[in-house]
Amino acid sequence: MSIRFKTCIALAAMMAVSANAWADDDIHNDFNPISTGVAMLGITPDARGASMGDLGAATDPDVNSQFWNPSKYAFAYSSAGVAISYTPWLRKIVKDIYLANLTGYMKIGSGDNQAVSLSMRYFSYGEINESSGGQTIASIHPFEMSADVGYSRKLSEKFSMGVALRYVYSDLGYNSYAEDGKTSASAFAADISGYYTTYPIIGRNECQWSLGFNISNIGSKIAYDGGNRPAFLPANLKIGTAFTFPLADYHNLTIGVDANKLLVPAMPRQQDFGDGSSEYSQEYEDAMQEWRDKSSIAGIFDSFGSDFAKRINLSVGAEYAYNQQFFLRGGYYYESAYNGDRQYFGIGAGFSLNVLRLDAGYMIATKQNSPLDQTLRFTLSFDMDGIKSLFGRN
Repeated sequence: MSIRFKTCIALAAMMAVSANAWADDDIHNDFNPISTGVAMLGITPDARGASMGDLGAATDPDVNSQFWNPSKYAFAYSSAGVAISYTPWLRKIVKDIYLANLTGYMKIGSGDNQAVSLSMRYFSYGEINESSGGQTIASIHPFEMSADVGYSRKLSEKFSMGVALRYVYSDLGYNSYAEDGKTSASAFAADISGYYTTYPIIGRNECQWSLGFNISNIGSKIAYDGGNRPAFLPANLKIGTAFTFPLADYHNLTIGVDANKLLVPAMPRQQDFGDGSSEYSQEYEDAMQEWRDKSSIAGIFDSFGSDFAKRINLSVGAEYAYNQQFFLRGGYYYESAYNGDRQYFGIGAGFSLNVLRLDAGYMIATKQNSPLDQTLRFTLSFDMDGIKSLFGRN
């Protein structure tokens, strides 16, 4: 197994935790990021949300709401849409790791209050050459993917809820990873979400205030060795709010805040069990076995422990829109050093025509040597109503 492959797997699985988290002894003593399987499920796929600091629980519905909050589709302005996104991942380290995402939705029914949605996500670890004695013996292409379908419905003029069902498949492509030689694994998960929006009048201006939540990736564990060493999926609770107000005719500004909490229990640390004697070592092994045996549902409840406040990640962002055709965005993502120390700015822009919209996002890490620095994202969206009008169809 090449050093490059080990590095890629470790960084992707840890969601590219900043090396600075180890620089300070106090941080090192408390450092305990949560480890999950199929970490690509937590990577922001679209440029709009990423450029606002990984924010989107309560922003206006768009084609990529499947990742942020599927219930927003019930309030979508267009009858259907499709988007494709591409993200070169960890490009400061390697050049051929990437995330590709395809998303679409369609309004159904006669009351403009229901929608179905789907998305497919593919994460490639690139080409890995296995060698022995200095000779290349095989090339492998490890990857992870997921496919999901969602349904959302308005329960009132201001509130909607949605559900999504997801299938996850992972193939690390390395036969020595598991004792039985099995390199692939699969799992199932579900999301439940809600979205509330209202239009208060402030002064002489009609504004928009929205609230949203999404509990995502609630499901089975995933394991590569017949279930002997299962890993939790990155179940997550996302809560957000957004406020939009007009600056002038055709000029709008949206400000939003999201809070995220992984619904996964932290893995026990050996350093928390005494002086390393056999008695304490056995306590550690027992704690590890209990962690491995814990069900995903029990893990959700156990994730609300004494370190709850340290486990919350925050996103703050803004979007300026001119005539809903030109967009400028910015935001900041904060994660405590205890939980991984990912901290970065997001900036981006978008341009929309009647038929399509092109968005780009760029990540600027505030921590030195962060592998996430200079991450680019591109999203191309197509509006089905715009396409129909282009061809003169009602």
